[in-house]
Amino acid sequence: MKWAGDRIAQRATRLLTGLALYGISTALLVRAGLGTDPWTVLTQGIARTTGLTLGAVVVLISAGVFLLWLPLRQRPGIGTLANAVLVGPALDQALRVLPTPQPWPYRLLFLAAGLIGTAVATGLYVGAGWGPGPRDGLMTALARRGLSIRLARTLVEASALASGWLLGGTAGIGTAVYAIGIGPLVGFFLPRLALQPNEPAKPPHDGHAPASRPDSTVDSPAP
Repeated sequence: MKWAGDRIAQRATRLLTGLALYGISTALLVRAGLGTDPWTVLTQGIARTTGLTLGAVVVLISAGVFLLWLPLRQRPGIGTLANAVLVGPALDQALRVLPTPQPWPYRLLFLAAGLIGTAVATGLYVGAGWGPGPRDGLMTALARRGLSIRLARTLVEASALASGWLLGGTAGIGTAVYAIGIGPLVGFFLPRLALQPNEPAKPPHDGHAPASRPDSTVDSPAP
């Protein structure tokens, strides 16, 4: 991954905002009670087995996903490490303050907000240019091998869902909506939120030195 060292303050702000939003969006999906995203299905299964909080399991899963990067030759960056250690605590904090809505319209609103928020968050922290999160690293690595962002994201989420279900995690209609919708949403937001490194200014005249002007002080030759 190429280091994006320009606009550091702007990139850091986007990175931290995206990670906080990702944790909050995951908490919204949990509180909706309609089925969480595939990775949280996996997280719930492990949490119920170990007794750990969802946020603590998120950190552990992030460390485990790094092992899947090895055959894909994906390199972590600052954003990758920040994702691994910050999303889990943000999730736990959001779960402490968010209510659990009972009426269906509010639950659907939480589901929609969590889904869209996850896509925006992904565009922010991946688009910061400091490395994708552990889970999104799988998506971007597959995309570099010819898959579209949409298809790569869908494949990664579906694999996590299957593993989570086998471990006892719960799924619902919200899980199906997430699995279908997250790929197109990330494909929409990521290109629009990504910050590209500043390109160096091009030299004038395509790299050629500018033509010298005749010196008016030079005497003309005698006739």
